[in-house]
Amino acid sequence: MTNPSLSRRAYLHQLALGAGLAVSGLIPARLTMAGQADQKPATEQRLVVVLLRGALDGLAAVPAWGDPAWAALRGSAETPTALALDNTFGMHPGLAHLHRWYQNKELSVVHAVASSYRERSHFDAQQQLESGGDRPFALSTGWLGRALQASNHSAVALSATMPLALRGADRAMTWTPSRRPNKSQELLERMANMYADDMALTTALAQAMEQQDKSMRAEPSAGAGLSALAKQAGSFLSAPLGPRVAWLEVGGWDTHSQQTARLSRMLPALDEALAGLRESLSVHWATTTVLVMTEFGRSATWNGTQGTDHGTGGVAFLAGGQIDGGRVLTDWPGLGHRHMLDGRDLRPTQDIRAVILPLVQRQFGLGSSAMQSVLPGATACLDNVWRV
Repeated sequence: MTNPSLSRRAYLHQLALGAGLAVSGLIPARLTMAGQADQKPATEQRLVVVLLRGALDGLAAVPAWGDPAWAALRGSAETPTALALDNTFGMHPGLAHLHRWYQNKELSVVHAVASSYRERSHFDAQQQLESGGDRPFALSTGWLGRALQASNHSAVALSATMPLALRGADRAMTWTPSRRPNKSQELLERMANMYADDMALTTALAQAMEQQDKSMRAEPSAGAGLSALAKQAGSFLSAPLGPRVAWLEVGGWDTHSQQTARLSRMLPALDEALAGLRESLSVHWATTTVLVMTEFGRSATWNGTQGTDHGTGGVAFLAGGQIDGGRVLTDWPGLGHRHMLDGRDLRPTQDIRAVILPLVQRQFGLGSSAMQSVLPGATACLDNVWRV
């Protein structure tokens, strides 16, 4: 009888070798798995999902400069530097790699998209988006986890904890990079031992240690950390016996104030990370699909601090070697006051589950009954995603 622990150890060893980690000495410090992995990948198709937590402003990332109402809403701030997509839409100048992919027909933009959630709470919106339900907390497992379980595929989430989207899968794992010992954390622990009898100091130290722990667990923001994780995801997916699905998440997109300046830093960092992912995938880019999504959009008008508030309709990106790109996929609702939701938000005309559905079908080859378990109640499906 096969020893499960030996099989798992052999799998992780092969994964590290395939990703080139053993040679470089960068064996993952924390790689936790659920279930036992097979000794060969089930498919050559690859899927990467990137969740932008905090709600990316889709009208900043992909401005609708050809809409008659655009100039009055945002035009003076965002139109002059946008990169042209077509007569209606442009792309933020910080997304230069994505714009090039669009021109090369390897990226499509899905605009005016959202889940069916309308209450503008990050927590509830993310729960619904990751679970794949028709309302928050209708489901306790994730759409990607259910798809993995139904197909017996494996996946890796490059995060400290298992995201809801992958819960429900026996063969999902998490990975975080190794860190050198945190000197400040060690110092706090020593001080706590030295002054254990001083209640006031002990309480203060406990609060400091809690904040330190929270900062260590915080999700990555768009920057060098994200680029490293994206490249690592590509290495895992390229390994001969590695997973074929990866999950990345990026925080910091809740731009209530000084949005233009913040996005001028964050969007280029996201762009560079996605370019690094592609570089790391190398020839496997041809069989990879990347979905970039966020929980909802933001208000169409500025608030009093040169930011935007929680909104509804947003944007998603589909990229990869098999994407029939160079298109903005939208049933554009318009930005006139009477066209907007509640007179303030881009009105969503597409369900994000219609974007997810064809990706799941292609990646996992599931039939209609299995798909009802993965995305219960979802009937619409985005057409013409793939090259013929």
